[in-house]
Amino acid sequence: MRTACIRTALLGTILQAGLLAGCGGGEPSGSTAQPGTARPVRTSTDGAAGLPVDARKVMQERNLSPDDVTAALRTYMPSGRHDDFLMFASSGHAGQVIVIGLPSMRILRTIAVYTPESWQGWGFGAGNDVIAAGAVDGKVMTWGDTHHPGLSRTKGEYDGQWLFIADKAHARMAVIDLRDFETKQIVKNPIAISDHGGAFATPDTDYIIQGGQYGHPLAWEYADIEEYDTRYRGHATFWKFDRQRGRIDVENSFALELPPYWQDLFQVGWGPSDGWSFGNSINTERYTGGIEKGRPPFESGVSQSDTDYLHIINWRAAEKAFRDGKFTRVNGFPVLTLDTLKKENILYFAPEPKSPHGVDVAPGGDFMVVSGKLDPHVTVYSFAKIQQAIAAKNWSLDPYGIPVLDFDAVVEARVELGLGPLHTQFDQQGYAYTSLFLDSAVARWTLGGPYEKLNPDRPWSLIGKTPVHYNIGHLAVPHGDTPKPEGRYLVALNKWSIDRFAPVGPLLPQNLQLLDIANTGANMKLLYDMPMGIGEPHYAQIIRADLLKPWNAYPEIGWDPHTQAVSPHAPKQGDEKIVRRDERTVEVFMTAIRSHFKPEHVEVLEGDRVIWHVTSVERALDAVHGFMLPGFNIMLSIEPGEYQRFEFTADKAGVYPFYCTEFCSALHLEMMGYFFVRPRS
Repeated sequence: MRTACIRTALLGTILQAGLLAGCGGGEPSGSTAQPGTARPVRTSTDGAAGLPVDARKVMQERNLSPDDVTAALRTYMPSGRHDDFLMFASSGHAGQVIVIGLPSMRILRTIAVYTPESWQGWGFGAGNDVIAAGAVDGKVMTWGDTHHPGLSRTKGEYDGQWLFIADKAHARMAVIDLRDFETKQIVKNPIAISDHGGAFATPDTDYIIQGGQYGHPLAWEYADIEEYDTRYRGHATFWKFDRQRGRIDVENSFALELPPYWQDLFQVGWGPSDGWSFGNSINTERYTGGIEKGRPPFESGVSQSDTDYLHIINWRAAEKAFRDGKFTRVNGFPVLTLDTLKKENILYFAPEPKSPHGVDVAPGGDFMVVSGKLDPHVTVYSFAKIQQAIAAKNWSLDPYGIPVLDFDAVVEARVELGLGPLHTQFDQQGYAYTSLFLDSAVARWTLGGPYEKLNPDRPWSLIGKTPVHYNIGHLAVPHGDTPKPEGRYLVALNKWSIDRFAPVGPLLPQNLQLLDIANTGANMKLLYDMPMGIGEPHYAQIIRADLLKPWNAYPEIGWDPHTQAVSPHAPKQGDEKIVRRDERTVEVFMTAIRSHFKPEHVEVLEGDRVIWHVTSVERALDAVHGFMLPGFNIMLSIEPGEYQRFEFTADKAGVYPFYCTEFCSALHLEMMGYFFVRPRS
């Protein structure tokens, strides 16, 4: 508390001294920038803290410039003040979602999804059934590779109700309820072994789109690589989402069979492009590799052509074809074949710069922006021109008979930005922002057409580039994937940090950098370097914090977070008990409250199946209990009002102390009990 007061006093003194007059943001604190020239600093006493502070002395001791202090002020959140935005970032092969506050760039929590996580009690008694539901041919996978979180939408706008995240490694999709920030469902895609282009919700969250990546036989059956053209395929899956249940409705979901190009990210349209989806592809060459046989490696073989194919999908027409029964089943899952896609006018292609990695929709839903990693331009497609080309049948055919629209007929503009363009976000001022992987920079450029009135002097023009550290991949702007972006901040998700932070061994953190994009000049101001050492964020979406309505405690005592209702099996105070159901089954009904479990002694026989119910009867905010049982891999987090159920086999006689793992009260250490497993003999 004293440290916070000192920092507050220092910042107040700097403001009073006028140090910040005329200063913009700059390199974040801890940079090698030298102290700048500033007005004379008065020694002042902050009345609230009662602490005298010599601001200049502190700045000199820490080698801080006025720009450093400005950046600190832009991100500093006093104790008790909440962030304006929350960012949901993937964590790559850590398998989780990371929640970060903006502008503070504080990690608020992780959300356990595909990987068991003991602090949240995920996969150690609770959540086991959810994880097991995503098994691959009966094998339970205890990790995932999360890439692209997608927030639920209403009329194209984030609504703060649900979050979806795909697992690239195993072609799974997860549903997270943002009332309690917990994973409720994991489904395995029956036709795909891996994917990349998900998850993106349609404008009213009717469907969650999951694109494929590497071509393979559908249902991951065996086929020789020499049969690539005929037996290997791509796919895009449309998971039906039932808002009332808060679950993916597998029975009403379907997939599209696509040519064996490597499909990438899929985005949805809104406004004029509502009902359409857009995705990238690479390896339209259909190259099959074989470096061990003396052939060129994939990295060169899949980059021979000058263009790849932008996928343009009429998903409303696909939905109708599915409902009309025009599908076949692959591994029991409905699939619209290539022939159906052609007959029902569902799929079109357009040439795009080679090796693209994402397609992004402008706020008006009128333009689609594509970047090819091997092309210094961004290419802007007009949805109106796409529709005109389709109506005029201005196309040729790909090897599978899919219409390929004429490039010149559908392109609105091309803007040269720099080396290695990847992803684009937008603000409300008519600007677009594109990550440049090879340049390690973010390019700011202007949109034209209906956006030209916001920047009439320079439509479709590069305004400037801001260096970031280093090798930026994705980038995120608040509501940047919606019709109404809020362009106050931009987060660069950089792959390398190199010299940014203290050495921590060969495995370095990644660097998430916060940029101020509220001004309209060429240079954006770098405000903060944030090390990310608990995973590899690939992509993020940022939402206004006031749109989220999370619970502080579960609505009622005995609440089952999986069903989001009071469980009829939840133990109640005064009705705690141990019941032997039969010769081999014991059921335990326990409550938890500061500072004891009841019962404290639980006795079973060796070999018994134990079904254990526990309810937290707490109602106070943040009064969390944990429950661990050594020797049986049981670990729970029990939030106020929550009910949990787990079961296991007491397969070894012994005495097992159990205890609360959350420091919940002054008598926390006394919150324990004994689990006795008597030898059956």
